[in-house]
Parts: sequence; structure tokens; C-alpha cells
Amino acid sequence: CVAVLAKYENQINVFSELLDELPDTEEPLWILGQRYDVRAEKSELLSDVRSRLWFTYRKKFSPIGGTGPSSDAGWGCMLRCGQMILAQALVCWHLGREWRWDKDGRHPEEYRRILHCFLDKKDSCYSIHQMAQMGVGEGKLVGEWYGPNTIAQVLKKLALFDDWNSLAVYVSMDNTVVIEDITVKCHGSSRPRATSSYPHPYLRSEWKPLLLIIPLRMGINHINPVYIEALKECFKMPQSLGVLGGKPNLAYYFIGFIGEELIYLDPHTTQLAVESEAGGAVDDQSYHCNRSPHRMKVTSLDPSVALGFFCKTEEDFDSWCGLVQQEILRKSRLRMFELVEKHPPHWPPFVPPTKPEVHTTGAEFIESTDKLFESEEEFEILNV
Repeated sequence: CVAVLAKYENQINVFSELLDELPDTEEPLWILGQRYDVRAEKSELLSDVRSRLWFTYRKKFSPIGGTGPSSDAGWGCMLRCGQMILAQALVCWHLGREWRWDKDGRHPEEYRRILHCFLDKKDSCYSIHQMAQMGVGEGKLVGEWYGPNTIAQVLKKLALFDDWNSLAVYVSMDNTVVIEDITVKCHGSSRPRATSSYPHPYLRSEWKPLLLIIPLRMGINHINPVYIEALKECFKMPQSLGVLGGKPNLAYYFIGFIGEELIYLDPHTTQLAVESEAGGAVDDQSYHCNRSPHRMKVTSLDPSVALGFFCKTEEDFDSWCGLVQQEILRKSRLRMFELVEKHPPHWPPFVPPTKPEVHTTGAEFIESTDKLFESEEEFEILNV
């Protein structure tokens, strides 16, 4: 078993080595809305991937809930992927999509604040502690594996407690994105009685930046090939935050594609928890991936995924709607999801969520995570 794991570790190459292994092709490589020529833009591509915040398993953090697990190895991969897609939204908002991380450079205060949101301690807004405990309300024990839809619901609830960002998180229902509901959510609108002097249906306030998550099932046991081209188009959109998905009980954060292969960051590396230093400084070297972002054939993707998009302004959202209509809905024989103007009349009324009450005790902890760890390790070894 040790030999197999060692062999697995030896197969992890640095990104520059991976680039030499990429097919010698003129096909573009896409990373979160950015197009790269593999032959001519290797260094720029490397810098882009390395600049994404990379969250992995951690160990030796304070026990979740005081008496729960002190490591998420074996069960927290989807939570870590959820952290990555949310962190990318915050980076795009505060630093911009063109921002790049420099391991020897000074970074803006906003970067430090973003990183602090995800540190492995109970008072960080999007820590593994907060995410695991919020998952109890979604029917998940602390220490239990999450799927893409569950993590989307957890992010939506946690965002309500984030006073710094005030991010509007919209999670679609029934494969349908409703423009009217997003407008209400992002403008914080109320519904006044219409009058001749105010015919508009909403009192509009300033637009809240939007994190749009679309949970989908693109097949039964395997991804239906009819959806593959539409999935690729999502990575090309400038609003793209990537895709949450992977294989059964193995979550990955997909950030792009080349040809028929998806490119992803892998959270299945266990690192020591990082403590903030005096003055709030954080050693951030382990939060950026200098290893290769792995590649996987798109046909190997589990059909259960969640698409992510970020719209900083209402103009960004309008542009995204136009791209969806043009590149996905009009070109697809079988639509990956629907985009509608009005709230469906047969749905319950749309009510923007409010802060939920959180009640978590030791009773919600999974009895033993040892078996979870063992089962996932076996699964990973079998898939080497």
C-alpha cells in the first residue's frame, strides 16, 4: 500500500513538466475565460494557474465544534472545492481577473482579507469549521462527504453572514436560472404597489456582485456527450468561475479545458493548518499550487456538477445572459439548463434568504471518520 501511494506521489509533476506533455496542437487552452496558446504562452499560463487560491485537506486545526475532527482528510474535498470557487469570485471582485500572485511580492490588503476568510479556524467566515457546521442544516453530519448541490446551498447560507463582501449567492432550481429572481436578489429590491408615477416592479438599489451557481445532472451514470460542447463554452465565458464536480466521492475544482480534456485543481493533498502570525500576516505559499493542475478526459466526469459564474455588475450579468442564449441555448439540441425572464408561476414565491439559525452540537458529528478515510484512500489508489 505504501509503495502504491509513493508511486502516486511520484506521478505528481510540476506544471512546467506538464506543459511539455501537452499535445503539440494549435488548439487553445482555456482557463476561467482566458484563452492561451500552449506553444507561445507557457509562462503566462503557469502564472494564471498558480494565482488561483488552492485549498486542500488540512490537519491539526482546532476541532470542529470543539469535539469534532481536527482534519478534513478523507471527507472535505468538496468543501475545499467550494472554498476555491468562492475564493475565485472574491479575487475577481476585489483584485480583478488579471491579478497575479507573486510568491516574493507584496500583495494588496484585499488579498490578505480574502485569505483570512478561509483560514482553518472557527471565526473565519468560510472556514472548514463554518462550512461543515452549516452543512448540518442540509442534512449532512460533520465529517460526511458533500455533493455539488449541497456545497452550493452551504455557500449561499454562509454568504449571509459575510458583512465585508455582501455577496449575492444565487443557486438555481430545477436546472432553471430566473432573471427576475436574480434582479430581486442583487438589487435587494422590495415589491411596491405599482403606481402611475412608479410603474417599475422593483425599488432598485445598487447591484450586489453575483455568485451564480447552477447545480446540474448531465446524465444518469455518465455524462451525456450531447452536453460536452456546452460545458466547454462555459469555461470560455469571461464570467466563468469553473465547475465543481469530479468522480464518485472524489471532488475536483475544474478551471478549464484543452481539446477533450478538463483541467482541474486537486484538493487531495493533506497539509498542516496555517496559523496567522502577529499582525494578521499569513504564510500563503501552501495556498497556491505549484504542482500540475491535473487533466482528465471530459467523458470521465461524473454527471453531477455545479457550474459557477461571477457577475460584478449588472452589465456583466446581461452579457452572461446574452452569451448563454447565443453559445449554449441556441446551439444545443438538448439544453444543459434553462434561462427564463420571469419567475415560473407554478413555483413557490421567490423570497431572498435571511440569516439561518445555526444549532450544532457534538451529536451531529459522524461517529467515526476512520472508515471514510480508508475508503477514499482505497478509491484513490484504485484510480492511480
